[in-house]
Amino acid sequence: MTLVQERPVSLWPAAHAADARRPRSRQTKIGASDTVCARRAGYLLHGRTPTDVGEKRKAILGTWLHEGALDAVRQEYGWIIERRVEDDTIRGHIDAVQLDGRTAARLPKRLRPSLPAEELTVEDVKTKSPFQWDSIVRYGASEAELRQVLLYADLLRTEGFADIDGQRQLARLGPLPVGRVRFRFLNRDSGEDHVQEMPFHAERAQGARWWVEQVRAAETPEDLPRTFSGPGLSAICDNCPFKTACWGPAVAGQRPQSMLIHDDAEREQALAEYVEVSEQIKPLKERQKDLRAQLDGSAEGVYGGNVLSWSGGNPSKVDDIDAMVALYRQAGLTVPMGPDTAVMKAQLRAAGIPVPQRLDHERRTAVSINVTARTRT
Repeated sequence: MTLVQERPVSLWPAAHAADARRPRSRQTKIGASDTVCARRAGYLLHGRTPTDVGEKRKAILGTWLHEGALDAVRQEYGWIIERRVEDDTIRGHIDAVQLDGRTAARLPKRLRPSLPAEELTVEDVKTKSPFQWDSIVRYGASEAELRQVLLYADLLRTEGFADIDGQRQLARLGPLPVGRVRFRFLNRDSGEDHVQEMPFHAERAQGARWWVEQVRAAETPEDLPRTFSGPGLSAICDNCPFKTACWGPAVAGQRPQSMLIHDDAEREQALAEYVEVSEQIKPLKERQKDLRAQLDGSAEGVYGGNVLSWSGGNPSKVDDIDAMVALYRQAGLTVPMGPDTAVMKAQLRAAGIPVPQRLDHERRTAVSINVTARTRT
C-alpha cells in the first residue's frame, strides 16, 4: 500500500522570515511594549541574548490582524497610526491617536481626522484568543496592558510625537493634551471587538514610570522579580525568549517552579500554605457543584450579565474495526484472524491513511456548562 503525499508550500517559513526581518530597536531605552514583566524588561535592557525561541504563529496572526485594523481606521477615519513617542528612557509606537478638534485644526487638512474626538484619545489595539475573551469582557485590560498604554499617553503628553522622519509635522505640535485612553480588543476567532475606555490621569501614569525606574535601577536582571508564575502555568512565560535564562533548563520529572524552594524550612512553609489554600477552596468547589446541578437542563440564553451555553453530550468517537478490515482487504493486505487494533492503526498511519472511526451512541462525552460574560452593545 503506497500513498503519494503532495503538500503545498507552507506560508509559515515565509512568515517567520518576514517577522525576523522586522526592525528591532537596540535596547538603550525600555520599550513601552516590553513592560509586561520586570525581569524580561531587565534582560532586554542589559542586552542579554535570548535563550529560547517560542512559537510565533499566533503572534504573527495577531500582527496581521492588528496591522489590517489600524490601516482601516487610518483610511476611513483619518486617525494617526503607528507613530513613535519617546524620551530619554522610554520609547514606543502608539497604535492610534484620535485627535480632538482643537489639536486637529493645527494640522494640514490631509492629517485631520474625519471625526475628531471630544478629547484627544490614545488607543491601543490588542488581539485575543477565544480562551482569553471572557476574561477581557469581564475584567478588561491587565495591569501590564494598562501600564503600556499609560506610558504611551504620558510620553505624548510630556514630549509629543518624536521628531523623526515621517512625522515631522506631528512633532511640531509639541506636547499634547491627552484626555482619554482606549483599548480595542479583537477576538482572533470571531472578529468580535470589545472597547474599554477611561480618562487619562497623569498621576496614574507616574506609577507606570516608577515601574520603569525600578527596572533601570537594577544592577542585574536577576535582581528583578518574576511577574508571572512560570512555564506551564503562564502562557507569557511559555513563550518568553528568556524562559531558560529566568527559570533554568528543563529537568525531567520536575516542574521549573521547584527551583523556588531551597531548603526544608521553605518547603514546610509552602506545604502549610498549600493546605490552607486547599481548605479555602474546598467549600467553593462544593458550592460550584451544587449550583451546576441546579442549572442542569436550563435553556441556553442570556441571564442578567451572563450567557449560559452547553457543550458536550455527543456520541464518542471509537475506532471502526469493520472499516479498518475493509481497508485492509481493499489494499490486498492480510487481515489478522483476531483484529489487532493497535497494529492495524499503526500500519494505516504509516501509510498516511486516516484511521476510520465511528460514533458510539452508547458512550457520550461529558456535558460541560459554559458561562461567559454578556457583551454590552
